[in-house]
Amino acid sequence: MKRTTLITMALIACTILSNAQEQTKGINKGLGLGFQINQFQKDFGLGLSFTSPYFGYDRIAVRLRGNLMYNENIQNLNTTWTPYANISLGLIGVGGMIGDHVRLYGEGGVIGLLPSADFSSKKFEIGGYGLFGFEFFMNKSINYFIELGGVGTGAKADKIAFKPIYSNGFLIDVGFRVCL
Repeated sequence: MKRTTLITMALIACTILSNAQEQTKGINKGLGLGFQINQFQKDFGLGLSFTSPYFGYDRIAVRLRGNLMYNENIQNLNTTWTPYANISLGLIGVGGMIGDHVRLYGEGGVIGLLPSADFSSKKFEIGGYGLFGFEFFMNKSINYFIELGGVGTGAKADKIAFKPIYSNGFLIDVGFRVCL
């Protein structure tokens, strides 16, 4: 009985693994739509992204993102999260693949901030960003991703005590993307 169960489990595992490998061959390099959770310096955010189809031997793409960010600050002796937005436009360069299901890339571009009037007197801030990304494909069209990098805008919350910087420094994005 143990032997039959062991053989059955081994056959099921082989079938699942071979099917998973079949699905990941030839990952989709078309239009991508994604959702991300991120942190820019100390600011938490949620956003959506649009990635162009890959071109240049399937190694280059353009990505447009929009995020709703939350700046934690103190107003009237209370800690609060004040919403603001950012939008970025970047160029992606694929560095390579690990096997058939992990894509490595770099991305860099411009970022624009739409600060809240509650913490900034500026209507718009502009800067740049750069990151390294890893996409883990579940099948040829669906992936989870993590991106690590930096952002520099020079933005200051000039309506808050001590005028702290925001949206500067380390950035991390994690999310889910569907490639059409």
